[in-house]
Amino acid sequence: MPYSFTDKVVAITGGTDGIGKALVEALIKRGAKIATCGRNPDKLYNLQVQNVGKFLHTVVADVSREEDCKRFIDSTINTFGGIDILINNAGISMRALVKDTDLTTLKKVMDVNFWGTVYCTKFALNEIIKTNGIIVGVSSIAGYRGLPGRSGYSASKHAVNGWLEALRTELLDTGVNVMWVCPGFTTSNIRNAALNHEAKPQGESPMDEDKMMSADKCAAYIVKAIEKRKRTLVLTFTGKQTVFMNKFFPKWADKLVRKHFFKNGELVK
Repeated sequence: MPYSFTDKVVAITGGTDGIGKALVEALIKRGAKIATCGRNPDKLYNLQVQNVGKFLHTVVADVSREEDCKRFIDSTINTFGGIDILINNAGISMRALVKDTDLTTLKKVMDVNFWGTVYCTKFALNEIIKTNGIIVGVSSIAGYRGLPGRSGYSASKHAVNGWLEALRTELLDTGVNVMWVCPGFTTSNIRNAALNHEAKPQGESPMDEDKMMSADKCAAYIVKAIEKRKRTLVLTFTGKQTVFMNKFFPKWADKLVRKHFFKNGELVK
């Protein structure tokens, strides 16, 4: 039988923008009970207004804070009686060369992307084991291939992939499925909010957003992968090509990635 999201409790971090918001909307349409969190109360309120009459629970939380993650998970369990699916979507990027980067930038990125995933998963784990549920990490191609100008982001996503792979192996006999998803470049606010060398939002996107996969399309792929209880999902031709090249031709990949991100010795993307 095809997997049904009807009445399933789905906790999604970072559900007010981009892929997270698209996932909230897609899964509500499929009859799921959604809990989501974000740092901006106004965006959470707007999300509630847009989904009046639906099973949507929102919590103001910063996933880099352990106590906020516990409050989000506990509130979800108290509201809906458990958790079937956890989607660790909240994330932050960066854009700065290592030689110029304040260590605060690297720490903030790691705190959100890696520790946010660890905190929420750890606090939800017992409930998910009870329901033979699903844990998803929204990672990145940067989790397979280090990207220049995004050293902290790459490190955090490598850490997420490795941690979830270890967890998946531990849980093989429990009925829980652990999956990590690696979108290519997708339209979202993540590049505008990306931290610069001083750990402040850069406020612009260096990429051509019009040429990227939409957040809605990305969410549709993720939903289908959850239904099929996949192990991994790598999206876009460029993403799959990058993973393949880095695995089998790493030195060549170094040169191609360098050429893509630099022009005349300057970081342009």
